[in-house]
Amino acid sequence: MADPLRVLLADDDSLIRTAIDAILRPATDIDLIAQAGDGRTAVDLAVRHRPDVALLDIQMPVLDGLAALREIRRLAPAVQVVVLTTFGEDGYVAQALADGAAGFLLKESAAEELAYAVRAAATGNAYLSPKITRQVLNRLPAATGRPKEDLAKADLLSDREREVLVLLAQGLSNAEIGQRLFVSEGTVKTHVYRVFAKLGCENRVQAAMLAQRAGLLEPHSGPTR
Repeated sequence: MADPLRVLLADDDSLIRTAIDAILRPATDIDLIAQAGDGRTAVDLAVRHRPDVALLDIQMPVLDGLAALREIRRLAPAVQVVVLTTFGEDGYVAQALADGAAGFLLKESAAEELAYAVRAAATGNAYLSPKITRQVLNRLPAATGRPKEDLAKADLLSDREREVLVLLAQGLSNAEIGQRLFVSEGTVKTHVYRVFAKLGCENRVQAAMLAQRAGLLEPHSGPTR
């Protein structure tokens, strides 16, 4: 059996740390090896222990989460970082992704989403909470044009993949998309993987932004081919 994924957790709220510990503890493939209450300690522990994944809160004393993210990526680039946030702090998403975050997750996310984000980050896949995808998209101005490159990529999608992309861009989770399309969650994951591959996207936000630029989110928008 493969060794458990080694995880570092940094949050200045001890109750949050306790709650996340309780969520991750039942996962036999995840081992919470260290905890920190501030960003500077998080960086030190990341360099010392070299975990597979670091879960970092944004609002921390001494060194905030984004600064800690940059330091960890500089000093221990093999460590994948998932940023933890509360609802309404989505303005940090673009900066976190630009600084090398492998995921962005709401603290109030369901237990299975937290474990999934850790596993995804450890394997090099970016993960963003569906709710964060929706928030970020709502902040963007309405698409005023349809770049040819985005239209060409969108045209590579099958009708079902296009449906999945639109629902994903609306902020639905894989389970919710499956319910809407009457397919299994596993089938949705396969479609999402293919959508990302065809569009050249690494996460839900990038895919949603492309869908918006291509005009797929306009009312009654249909296939372009």
